[in-house]
Amino acid sequence: MQNSSLARLRWHSGDWNGFWALFADNLANMVILSGVLIGIFKFEHDLVFGRILPGLGVALLFGLLCYAYLARRLAAHEKRDTVTALPYGISTPVMFVYLFAVIGPVYFATSDALLAYRVGLGAGFIGGLVEMSGAFVGPALRRVTPRAGMLGTLAGIALVWIAAVPCALIFENPVVGLPALFIILLGLIGFYRLPFGLPAGLVAIGLGVVIAFFTGEAELRWETAAWHLPLPVLEDLRLGLQAILHRPEILAVVIPIEIYNFIETMNNVESAKAAGDDYPVARCQVIDGFGTALGAVFGSPFPTTVYIGHLAYKRLGARTGYALLVGVVFFFASMTGVIAFLRHLIPEASVAPLLVFVGIVIAQQAFRATPAGHGVAVAFALIPHLADLLNKQLQGTILELLGPRAATPELMARLAERQGVHLQGYAALSQGAILTGLLWGAIVAFLIDGKLRAAMLFSGLAFLLALCGLIHAPTLGFTLSPLALGYMLLTILLGLCELFKVKKLEGSEF
Repeated sequence: MQNSSLARLRWHSGDWNGFWALFADNLANMVILSGVLIGIFKFEHDLVFGRILPGLGVALLFGLLCYAYLARRLAAHEKRDTVTALPYGISTPVMFVYLFAVIGPVYFATSDALLAYRVGLGAGFIGGLVEMSGAFVGPALRRVTPRAGMLGTLAGIALVWIAAVPCALIFENPVVGLPALFIILLGLIGFYRLPFGLPAGLVAIGLGVVIAFFTGEAELRWETAAWHLPLPVLEDLRLGLQAILHRPEILAVVIPIEIYNFIETMNNVESAKAAGDDYPVARCQVIDGFGTALGAVFGSPFPTTVYIGHLAYKRLGARTGYALLVGVVFFFASMTGVIAFLRHLIPEASVAPLLVFVGIVIAQQAFRATPAGHGVAVAFALIPHLADLLNKQLQGTILELLGPRAATPELMARLAERQGVHLQGYAALSQGAILTGLLWGAIVAFLIDGKLRAAMLFSGLAFLLALCGLIHAPTLGFTLSPLALGYMLLTILLGLCELFKVKKLEGSEF
C-alpha cells in the first residue's frame, strides 16, 4: 500500500517554485527563438506559431511526462517521497547553434525561409538520433576526449551566442534590460532571497514587462484565437533530410553539438545522483533523443535535454508535479496562440538576462569541472567561437552593404592591411568552429598532461577533418589546403617529439 501511495502523483508546495523556475527558463527560450526566426530569418508567423511551437509543445510534454513517471517509480522503489523529477526543456546552447549555424546560414545563402526551416527539421531529427546513440557510445567518448575540449567548445558557444548576443540586447534597451539583469544577478548569482521566495527568472521577466508598459514597448495583442493542433510534417521533414544530403557540411555542426548534448545529459543525471536521486543515464539519453526526434516529426527543429541544476530544484522543494504541469501548460499554450501573445507582451531585453546567466554559468562550469591546469586548454577552445562571431557579423555587414560577391580576396587583403581585420582567418576558424574548439582544447590539454601520443592522434584527426572540408572550409571536398597541410606538419612534429621522448620541465604547470 505504501508503494502504491508513493507511486501516485502528489502536489507539494515546493512544486510551485519548481514550476515557475522551469516555466521561465523555457519561456525565455521560446520568446528568443520566435523573435530570431521572425525578425532575422523572416519566418512567417503561421510557420512559427502554427508548426514550430506546437511541435515543441509535443516534445516538452513527452519528455516531462517521462521524467515525472521515472520520478514516481523511483519514489515507489526507494519508499520515499522526496524524489525530484529531472528538469527538462529546450537546450539553450544547442538552440543557439541550430539558429545561427544551421538555419541561419541556409537562409542567408538562399533567402528561402521555408528551405531553412526544412533543413532545421532534418537537423533536429538527425540530432535526436545522435542523442539516443549516446546511450551506447557516450561513456567511451567521454573516456577518450578531455573535458577541456568538450566543455571548452561549449563555453565558447555559451559566451558568444548565449551571453554576449543577449547582453547586447540588454544594453540596446537598458531601461528594461538592466533592472531585469540586476534581479538575475541578485537572485541567481548573489543567492539573495527575493520577496515571498519568488524565482528570480519570473521576477526579472515580470519587472521587465511592467517597465515596458510604461515605455510603450509591451502590448496586449492577441493575434489569433485559432487552435494550432500539432500535426506530423513528414513531407517537410523528408525534404529537409534530402536538402542535408546536398549540404552534408551541416552534419559537422549537428553531430558534435549533439554529442555534447548527450554527454551533458550524462553529467546532469550524474549530478542528480549526487543529490540523492539515482536515475538510469542511458534511459534519460534515449528520452532526450526521442523527444527531440518526435518534436521534429511534429514541426520543431530544436533539441530538448535534461537541464543542469537538479539540486537547485530539489532545494526549492519541487517533486514531480512541477514537471508535469510545465509540460501540460506549454503543450496547450503552444496550440492556442498564448506564446504569440507573450512574445508581444514580454520584451526580449527582459528575458535576455536569463540567457546571459545561463551562458556565464556554462562558461564557469567549463573552467571549474576540468582538471587543475586545464584552464589554458579551455581558454584556447573559446577562440574559434569568438572568430565565428566576428566572421558572421562582418560577413553579414559586407553582404548587406556591398552585395553577395563583395567579399573578394582583394577586399580581405585590404581589410587586413588597413583595418587589422583578418576576415580570411576568421572565416577559417568559423567554419567548423565547434569541432575546431573541441580538437584544440583536447590537443592543448594532452600537451599539458604530457600525453604527446594522444595529442598527435587528435592532430591527425584534425588533419583528416580539414582534408575533407569538415573544418576550415565552406563545403565538403577532399583538398590538401594550407590548413590541412599545417595540421599534417603539426602531427609530424608531435610524432617526432614522442619518438625522441621530449620531456616536460620539472615543476612546470599552470
